[in-house]
Amino acid sequence: MGTKAGRREDVRFDVPLYTQAEAARYLAMPESTFRTWARGYTRQRQGRRPVTGAPLVTYLRPANPQDPSIPFIGLAEGMFLSALRRANVPLQQIRPALELVREKLGVEHALASKRLYVVGAQLLWEVSESSDLDRDARYGARDLIVLRNGQYVFRQAVEQYLRRIEYAEDEFARRVHLPEYEVADVIADPLINFGQPFFQATGTPIEAVLSRHRAGEPIEDLAEDYGLPYDEVVEVVERHRRRAA
Repeated sequence: MGTKAGRREDVRFDVPLYTQAEAARYLAMPESTFRTWARGYTRQRQGRRPVTGAPLVTYLRPANPQDPSIPFIGLAEGMFLSALRRANVPLQQIRPALELVREKLGVEHALASKRLYVVGAQLLWEVSESSDLDRDARYGARDLIVLRNGQYVFRQAVEQYLRRIEYAEDEFARRVHLPEYEVADVIADPLINFGQPFFQATGTPIEAVLSRHRAGEPIEDLAEDYGLPYDEVVEVVERHRRRAA
């Protein structure tokens, strides 16, 4: 069945897999921030015109508020925006520059496209010189890039996040290595485990390990039963415990 612009149905784009809370948790960021990316925002200050921000990640309106609303491609778009947060550049400062980059790329879901990884830094430099942007947006865009070997490339804080995204032949994201973990390699893939995270080492869903640990089983036994490195299980359990505290 066809979808937007004649695109064939694709689970990455068309199937909601995550709630906004889950997507925020997997990207190690506040839920309120992810929600503004998915739904946009309007802020009203007394005596001033309202300030609005359009949604930046793909959101599929659910039948019930508690149901998943974020498809995999929205999670991948969030990965790029998470990188901007890690670079300590306020998103509202560079929104106009980011929108111009998306227009220049000329594709839907540009934030989850390999083209952004390949040419995005150069485009940010070009739009930073645009008279359409105010001073903050121009300087914000420049804060994300550096000149290396005669080319504009993303700063390391951004680049290391983008390297966590794997792309399919159509140049859109197909798999994400979640940024919350440093020791464990935890992956989200829309074609595996309904997009829920799993250990790269064995394919074991992290929730399978966490649920048994919550039931009282020691980490040593879980690592042995699933054939997982002990330190990876420790990290996943500790990160989950920290979030729940």
